[in-house]
This record gives sequence, C-alpha cells and structure tokens, in this order.
Amino acid sequence: QVQLVESGGGLVQAGDSLRLSCAASGRTFSSYAMGWFRQAPGKEREFVAAINWSGSSTSYADSVKGRFTIARDKAKNTVYLQMNSLKPEDTAVYYCAAELNSPRRATTTRASYDYWGQGTQVTVSS
Repeated sequence: QVQLVESGGGLVQAGDSLRLSCAASGRTFSSYAMGWFRQAPGKEREFVAAINWSGSSTSYADSVKGRFTIARDKAKNTVYLQMNSLKPEDTAVYYCAAELNSPRRATTTRASYDYWGQGTQVTVSS
C-alpha cells in the first residue's frame, strides 16, 4: 500500500504562486509514477500533471502547460506541484495519486492510478 498526504493549498490572488507537496509512504517511492489531479465544484476530477518513477518523463494538461511544474524528491519521498501565474479557473481541490503498474510512464489517465491522497484546497481570487 501507499499512503499519500497533500499540503500547501490555500487562498491566493490571480497571478500568485503556490507549491503543493505530496508526502508518500509505504512502498518504495521510486517504484511508482505520481500524478496530480484536481476537482472543481460540480465538475469531474481532471488530470493536471504526472511524473514517472525517475523524474525523466512528465506530462501536463494543456490548461496548465507552461505555468505548472511537477517534480519529485527521492530523498524526501515527496512530489511537488509548483503552480505559477494562477488563475481563478485553477480553483479546485488538488489530489495527488500513485500509479504502480506502469512506473516508467507519466500516466494521464485517472483510472490508472491506484492510491489517492485526501486532497488540498486551492482557491484563486480574481
């Protein structure tokens, strides 16, 4: 099993930056890929960013490309989501997730992920 705990959310203004963290425990951190997803009120959970087991491959949703950066720190068993130039439409609960079956890929498919954190709220005011 993998346990995931997100942190770093909050209330910011448009144009500001935030860095989300996701601390992982359980299985060996380098044995699985990681992803970030988000869910706004009344909407389905959507893909934001993903990173493979080594950090050599990343994927981003078009809506965040160029503004968000995903990274992982093996020493800290933590994956990060650096969010710059935030927009009101980025407001959502952000979830990190672990994907165990294809760790070499930065998987974008929500159904492929096996473990999920509890989420952290990000609110961007205009």
